[in-house]
Amino acid sequence: MLILGINAFHGDSSACILQGGALVAAAEEERFRRIKHWAGFPSEAIRYCLAEAGAVLGDVDHIAINTDPMANILKKVGYTLKNRPDLRFVLDRIKNKRERAGIDDELNAAFPDHPMKGKVHYIEHHLSHLASSHLVSPFDESVAVSVDGFGDFSSGAWGVGRDDRIEIDNRVFFPHSLGIFYQALTQFIGFPNYGDEYKVMGLAPYGKPAFMEQMRQIVLAQADGSYALNLDLFRHHKEKIEYEWASGSPVVGELFNDELIRLVGVPKRAKDQPLKQVHHDIAHSVQAMYEEAFFHLLNCLHERHGLEAVCLAGGCAMNSVANGKIRRKTPFKKVYIQSAAGDAGGAIGSAFVVHHQLGIKVKRNFVMDHAYWGPQFSNEEVAALLKEKKSELEAANCIVEGIAEEGELCRRTAEAIAGGKVVGWFQGRMEWGPRALGNRSIICDPRRTDMKDILNLKIKRRESFRPFAPSILREKVGEWFEEDDDVPFMMKVFQIREEKRALIPAVTHVDGSGRLQTVYRDTNRRYYRLIEAFHDLTGVPIVLNTSFNENEPVVCRPEEALDCFLRTKMDSLVMGQWYVARMAG
Repeated sequence: MLILGINAFHGDSSACILQGGALVAAAEEERFRRIKHWAGFPSEAIRYCLAEAGAVLGDVDHIAINTDPMANILKKVGYTLKNRPDLRFVLDRIKNKRERAGIDDELNAAFPDHPMKGKVHYIEHHLSHLASSHLVSPFDESVAVSVDGFGDFSSGAWGVGRDDRIEIDNRVFFPHSLGIFYQALTQFIGFPNYGDEYKVMGLAPYGKPAFMEQMRQIVLAQADGSYALNLDLFRHHKEKIEYEWASGSPVVGELFNDELIRLVGVPKRAKDQPLKQVHHDIAHSVQAMYEEAFFHLLNCLHERHGLEAVCLAGGCAMNSVANGKIRRKTPFKKVYIQSAAGDAGGAIGSAFVVHHQLGIKVKRNFVMDHAYWGPQFSNEEVAALLKEKKSELEAANCIVEGIAEEGELCRRTAEAIAGGKVVGWFQGRMEWGPRALGNRSIICDPRRTDMKDILNLKIKRRESFRPFAPSILREKVGEWFEEDDDVPFMMKVFQIREEKRALIPAVTHVDGSGRLQTVYRDTNRRYYRLIEAFHDLTGVPIVLNTSFNENEPVVCRPEEALDCFLRTKMDSLVMGQWYVARMAG
């Protein structure tokens, strides 16, 4: 049986396909469209997933989409009658719901030669989030938590997952939202683009909690563990905010009003204005407020249910700084967050909900222990590309070698990294989710104090305060970090041991932390062998890992990898068994 899962008409649109209850393929539309956070209908991601399953649209038995236009309908009607928001606000919401209800039309238009025969299932947004974590986790029983901006008129939901069932205990409804709090303050600090919240996380360690008094007047923790906003400071609940999702990069208008500016006591920052210490302090306070509310929720849920495992999803589950503190700030002992915790992951959640709702009496048989679910390309395809681009490579003073033996390829690459080279590393299936996890990565030496500057000068051209990540051999985590845990998807930040920080300055953030990725021989043998070879050379079982891109979505195809290599000052490129080196002179 084939089930197609879809996240559509929202940022990070995506698709996945299940076959017999196991994930076969998953990808975000942005990787094919080459527009960050692409919103709209994910036709190219669907096309890829069908091809990976060896199927056409007419073969699909069920289609699951991670929204239900009828969910929480009484809450919506009651809110509208009570609050009488701007008519444009209401009409905009109606338009969005009509778009999302037309999935069958979109599918048939995108695949006219193979009409849809399967049944469409609309799965409520937060149930999809919860399922995207618990139903693919290694836990038989867990507290499941979804926290984000908004979806289907709520911003959060939580309960308990037991085997293939999820029972939701409570929700936070529109207009209250921890995600909106973080997004609004991200805008206030001068980062206006959709998805810029990670910049606030990167900036926060440079500041102090100087604005906590103000933050606690913005977010109000509730006795039951939930949260509320001081709505006097926001616009989203009564004015038409600019939301642009269709067929492009998402755009979100300003969410806060002048009352919030007065409360904070400093002017909002324009994106082209310099960052000052006050902005560092606001960022620190925003992160601290989020953590205060988040851990209050988790502690209440642990007290209520007494379980040792927690599964997280929703856009706020991408807050790796908070995630890395869960075992220290709450009684939970086990934490699972899949690699696409945000809205993209809803495609997987909705598909697994449908699989289990169909009443097939089989035990859960799938655990997502790696993120490699995207397209892959053969050595022959790479060779053909390199042959086609021979003149451009020669003009860039590059040499091309084929190194068929994996151990030798890893040794040569490790030597280049240890020599200070910046290496593009392209192999296997593309990662699912926003993190580069060793298949579409740029790899460097973490021991060099100047490596962040080199990377920003040569390739990334991004803010200097944003850290780079350490990929580490799993069995070495306890030697280098203060916590010893599995972090396969780079979803947690841990403190690096104090005596080790000077050894890996390029991946040590200003507060001594690192957003690590634990690498396993059985899920990514080649990347593991590369780090192992670097360890043999240097005694350090860690490489600096950043995404293979330059102000664009992470590369998907060999053509994009080669283009990024040629237009930047990257030193070497490894694609499959092919090693491309830019010669000096």
